[in-house]
Amino acid sequence: MGRPMTFDADVVVDQAVGIFWRQGFAATTPQNLVDELGIGKGSLYNTFKSKHHLFTLALRHYSRQRMTELAASLEGPGPLKPRLRDALATLAGVGEHQLGCLTVNAVAEVGMTDEAVAEIATELFDRMQEIFRSAIERGQGTGEIAATRTPAAAAGALLAAAIGTAVLAKAGTTPAHLGHILDAALDI
Repeated sequence: MGRPMTFDADVVVDQAVGIFWRQGFAATTPQNLVDELGIGKGSLYNTFKSKHHLFTLALRHYSRQRMTELAASLEGPGPLKPRLRDALATLAGVGEHQLGCLTVNAVAEVGMTDEAVAEIATELFDRMQEIFRSAIERGQGTGEIAATRTPAAAAGALLAAAIGTAVLAKAGTTPAHLGHILDAALDI
């Protein structure tokens, strides 16, 4: 019989998000995780099965957290366009950090060779596009956003801008330049 767990698995998953976000999947070793999370190697494997399983848990946690924040930031009264711009900047990390988006980074790193990562990314991007579509629909209803495109098409364009800006942020593009890109995306 093993010893009882002396840590909160949810807290460890939350902390793992930061580690994988900074280092990526391949560069993060089990020893890095043990050292930074403050848990034993046996606990890591007994609780999370593998580094990859912890990575997918961290990606799902990150995705849920980001989409909850995105939906909350776009709801409520007041002008929508500034909130859309702030949301895009936050999703890409403009001005906060130059880590980009954890999920975009994961897709770039492991591509379509990792089915679990591809599934998580697809779910995130679909949810993100749906949140954008709903916000654009509301903005078109109030007249703040021109109805020159369908809400779905405009949402797809914002999704592409968010993903592209996240990649550019990760590549070290200056926040000022990224801001110009976001402004142009919203003008379209």
